[in-house]
Amino acid sequence: MHIMTAPTAADPARPGDTDGDFLLQPPHPAERVPCRVDPVDLRRLDLLALLTTAGIAPSAGDRAAIERLSELPGSVHTALHRWLEQAYGFCR
Repeated sequence: MHIMTAPTAADPARPGDTDGDFLLQPPHPAERVPCRVDPVDLRRLDLLALLTTAGIAPSAGDRAAIERLSELPGSVHTALHRWLEQAYGFCR
């Protein structure tokens, strides 16, 4: 009878134990692809992260509301964040 086990990560206590585990080099800033993320997209992602942190899972029908909220000015978005943070008692 053979016992089968799942592969495990390398043991950091043993420097020579790097079986399949390696670190990537940090990216070079000069080689990065220049891109600009639309502020609406940033606000949408930020709002989704805030809701997730508060334990609020958006429903399927909430996507349109989140999109509309993200299109509002940054000052409205800041107030919305402040209200949710105060209501749910957590800090960023």
